[in-house]
Amino acid sequence: MSTSNPRITVLGLGTGDEDQLTLGVWKKLQLAAKSQARLFLRTKDHPMVQLLDVGEIPYETFDTNYMSNETFEGVYESIAEELITAAKSHATEVLYAVPGHPMVAEYTVQLLKQRCPSEGIELQITGGESFLDQAFLRFGFDPIDGFQLLDATSISRYALNPQLHTVIGQVYDTYTASDLKISLMDAYPDEYKVVVGHSLGVVGQEQIIEVPLHELDHVKGYGNLSLVWVPRSEQEGPYNRTFGKLHEIVQILRSPEGCPWDREQTHESLRKNLIEEAYEVLETIDEDDPDHMCEELGDLLLQVMLHAQMEEEIGTFSVYDVIATLNEKLIRRHPHVFGESKADDADEALVNWNAIKVEEKRKKGIDVTQQSVLDGIPRELPGLMKAMKLQKKAATVGFDWTELDDVLAKVEEELVELREAIALGAKDGAQQRRDELGDVLFSIVNVARFLKVDPEEALAQTNRKFMQRFSYIEEQLRLKGLSFEQTGLSEMEVYWQEAKKVIKLDQR
Repeated sequence: MSTSNPRITVLGLGTGDEDQLTLGVWKKLQLAAKSQARLFLRTKDHPMVQLLDVGEIPYETFDTNYMSNETFEGVYESIAEELITAAKSHATEVLYAVPGHPMVAEYTVQLLKQRCPSEGIELQITGGESFLDQAFLRFGFDPIDGFQLLDATSISRYALNPQLHTVIGQVYDTYTASDLKISLMDAYPDEYKVVVGHSLGVVGQEQIIEVPLHELDHVKGYGNLSLVWVPRSEQEGPYNRTFGKLHEIVQILRSPEGCPWDREQTHESLRKNLIEEAYEVLETIDEDDPDHMCEELGDLLLQVMLHAQMEEEIGTFSVYDVIATLNEKLIRRHPHVFGESKADDADEALVNWNAIKVEEKRKKGIDVTQQSVLDGIPRELPGLMKAMKLQKKAATVGFDWTELDDVLAKVEEELVELREAIALGAKDGAQQRRDELGDVLFSIVNVARFLKVDPEEALAQTNRKFMQRFSYIEEQLRLKGLSFEQTGLSEMEVYWQEAKKVIKLDQR
């Protein structure tokens, strides 16, 4: 065992053409054959290995590690561990040769950079030609136009930017290409042209194949030297699927060169729009109309974008701050998903949520013990919804009926009081009638709560039922050439009863 500091030297074997192998790397490989240095290859599956065989340069490979580990991460970690062990036990340096450039798509090298200092091992890295050099050359695009390099084994929709040239490595096989295709189709049309490159720059082995995206996994020959190039898009379609494009459009609409109507809007002028768009979304849910829902959700999102843009213009926050705040809140309030807490059902998850909300208030200096139980309910909620929330909050501290019969008795009591108010006459009882009617409605909401029925949804369904049956009456009168003025209530009641029999209400 040598007393000198152990050393690992990483060498880049280039893209596979021996003419592209750097002179410095070749000298190191030749010296390895004459010294006691151990040469390791990450894989034997690389064109340059035949040069080692011809030169009778001895080497060891880590190909068996790919078979003994279930994940690529496990493979790379095992390789780094074995290299560190070899460096500590060997008398001279350890050479580690990798395809391409050691600092491009070589996770084992990153692991060595992290671990070698703490292990007391000197790490040297000698570059080689990267597959990117050949990609720029053979695909024929200039990276200065905008370029990103992604890993096919860990790609996500959120990393894709149609405004950039995208080169994707680690497309080892057809299965990886198939997964990659699915991810790309979230951002690009099915017919979008992509380019597959096999063994770029290797004489006699290079293949460059252009295919529509949906045929990406039909291409043959995927392996360690395969790349996929997705050219930057000159079309509006792919960019229109990005959040950045939406932000850009809203900025333009609010700019001096934009739309006069959009420029004039304020938070106050758009209040009703926000509410109306939310209700239009609810209508599409009732209709079970996905296409309409997609459109209306977009209109609702536009309201969020406009309010955020107004604040961005005065420097308080942007829509990206809105997103960041929401992301942080979702992660913070779901420790049973993103942390170590447990929640076996929805009730436990809600307990966690409420406890975290209390802690957030405490950190803001809010004394929750001085707050009303009813605090936190939005002032502008619709009446039925607000009544339901008030009752639920009061119930948490025991202010609640225990039996449904008691709740129904309360409804009857409120109806009696309403009748008494009505008996007072128009002049004396107007205010009292309004108050007593409110009490009846409030008690009805309590019944809904005990029945676990949302009163807003129940009333909405009744509204739909009324509209369908009344429309039936109108249709029957039209068929008979009659108007409402020519029809008595008794005849309309006949049609109403018919409607109850012939029309099946959609129970959504």
